[in-house]
Amino acid sequence: MTERQRLLVIAAGGTGGHMFPAQALAEVMLRRGWRVKLSTDARGARYTGGFPHSVEVEQVSSASFSRGGMPAKALVPLRIAGGTLAAAWRMWRDRPDVVIGFGGYPAIPAMAAARLLRLPRMLHEQNGVLGRVNRIFARRVDRVACGTWPTDLPEAIAGVHTGNPVRAAVQERAGAPYIPPGDYPMSILVIGGSQGARVLSDIVPPAIATLPMDVLRNIRVSHQARDEDAARVAQFYAEQGIDADVEPFFRDVPRRMSEAQLVISRAGASSVADISVIGRPSILIPYPHATGDHQSANARGLAEAGGAIVMPEALVTVEAMGEEIARVLTDPDGATRMARAAQSLGKPEATDELVALVEELAG
Repeated sequence: MTERQRLLVIAAGGTGGHMFPAQALAEVMLRRGWRVKLSTDARGARYTGGFPHSVEVEQVSSASFSRGGMPAKALVPLRIAGGTLAAAWRMWRDRPDVVIGFGGYPAIPAMAAARLLRLPRMLHEQNGVLGRVNRIFARRVDRVACGTWPTDLPEAIAGVHTGNPVRAAVQERAGAPYIPPGDYPMSILVIGGSQGARVLSDIVPPAIATLPMDVLRNIRVSHQARDEDAARVAQFYAEQGIDADVEPFFRDVPRRMSEAQLVISRAGASSVADISVIGRPSILIPYPHATGDHQSANARGLAEAGGAIVMPEALVTVEAMGEEIARVLTDPDGATRMARAAQSLGKPEATDELVALVEELAG
């Protein structure tokens, strides 16, 4: 009689911030001989292209009160209830050894079903402030793993600092040697989360154009811009004679980051984790409307260590951004210190620590 293969169910929402650490965990658990299922909704399923093909994707019905008009919001409880019943039926049939939620409203049905069936369950919170869904379930799980430390947790909840798992492509470049700025080709990577960020498309191109010509002539830019912004951003760079690759989504961010002298980014948890593990100087612009201002919390550690310059969006101007970019790219020693400071906060072992918690819960 063959031994039953252990099963992990991962419940995650449809953004890179939730999906990248979930993908990292899935990659390792598969290598350790586990079956892995991803529970998400139709929106989340669109973000699963990077997951290993052997991950079984199960779509369940879910919804958020923050989307749609009144008729759609009135149906939210029914859609969540239907998704929870479907998830509970699948779990009753499959009996997963552990269920782990990474946040996002698509994770609600699987986490609710796991509680209903009293299965071993845990959360992973990527940000310094619990997201709405993870806050709901924080008192209803066996463990709360934290990617950013410290994390603002409900009273009497003891979190475990694991760090944020990074994908294999990032792991491969952990601590890649940093080439400081100089009189040779240099690269700037501009990323704004999985959807791009308009403020970066509005401010960063003209800010780069203000650089001294002896710096600008060496610059190549990789700029992630929204679909609706990409054409005008690319046109601006071309008109200024700046060598730039502008795309809505880069599938090779880890490579581009490892080659960059400077990263300009939102302060999403996955972006901060990638920057720290690879070890690159950065200028971070936290998204001001993030729940609980969690992106500012994400950026705090890097800033305090001297690895990042944090600019609140309300204070970001072309002139101020241009000055900060120039400050990094004209100071090779300072840029090198920033890279080392960023790397000192990286937790390339985060996935292993999360795996250990999963296996502990599985007994």
